[in-house]
Amino acid sequence: MEIRSSSFFIILIIFISTAIQAKADSVYCSNPASRCYGKYIQCPYECPSTSYENQKAKVCHVNCDSPVCKSHCKHRKPNCNSPGSACYDPRFIGGDGIVFYFHGKSNEHFSLVSDTSLQINGRFIGHRPEGRTRDFTWIQALGILFNSHSISLEATKAATWNSEVDYLKFSYNGEELVVPEGALSSWYSPEKEVKIERVANKNSVIVTLKNTAEIMVNVVPVTKEDDRVHQYKVPSDDCFAHLEVQFRFFSLSPNVDGVLGRTYRPDFENPAKPGVAMPVVGGEDKYRTTSLLSPDCSTCLFSPETGSNQETTSQTEILTLDCTRGASAGYGIVCKK
Repeated sequence: MEIRSSSFFIILIIFISTAIQAKADSVYCSNPASRCYGKYIQCPYECPSTSYENQKAKVCHVNCDSPVCKSHCKHRKPNCNSPGSACYDPRFIGGDGIVFYFHGKSNEHFSLVSDTSLQINGRFIGHRPEGRTRDFTWIQALGILFNSHSISLEATKAATWNSEVDYLKFSYNGEELVVPEGALSSWYSPEKEVKIERVANKNSVIVTLKNTAEIMVNVVPVTKEDDRVHQYKVPSDDCFAHLEVQFRFFSLSPNVDGVLGRTYRPDFENPAKPGVAMPVVGGEDKYRTTSLLSPDCSTCLFSPETGSNQETTSQTEILTLDCTRGASAGYGIVCKK
């Protein structure tokens, strides 16, 4: 009797797992430049969907540039301890996995990533307590130039933090953009080249630039504990709401530049000193831009004409797919069953 009961439960588990797997999303890798181009990759039964209303749930993630071409489960908010992240005051982890700090300067803009078809700038805000020789700084806004389009997202100023308030502000091609509050609320550009998706009711989004990048953004304040530990001495009328960011890139050139972008070069040697508690790198003069949406630093590479030509090729490829009605996850086209 006991053996029969055990067999029944094993069969039941297999049946349930098979049923879940049958309903799992699959992702088609649509970027011709990716290693898994042309493959359909199914999501695991532990996280069968690429999106959930539950903001704490893990979702299916597919990296179409991975040599193994498999899916796995992950959270949809920035991981400040993984490559491509820019968090805190501000601490970067480069594409090479090395941690470094770039302080910039308060109320100025710096090129974070610069390539022929992509420019990402950051606006730094900060505070300098009496007796300090430099500002404490945080990234308050991102300015993105993508082919012929411009996108900005910023954390609005707040005296005190209220988790029930959305502090994100957006613009697209110079016009203010409203992305309705609520998890899974999405906005697409007219040509479907840009997608902004909320992954929580407020203050967390993913920006997807087709075949180019995925940017996970979270708005956070400088907390009282942060202030105590780091002795920021922030004033009582500003909690310095800022961005935690993690980037994933799909088609950077070998010449990419910028504070973070250069760490993705195949031949890059990181100047950050190993073994130092806070390895700080300079270069403010090389990466400074005149505004949030200006590609005018001395090392900037952005060329919209080149980017437009590259995008035309990708768009032609996308239009031949069967799953174009699915939502783009940045790595490919999501196919619902």
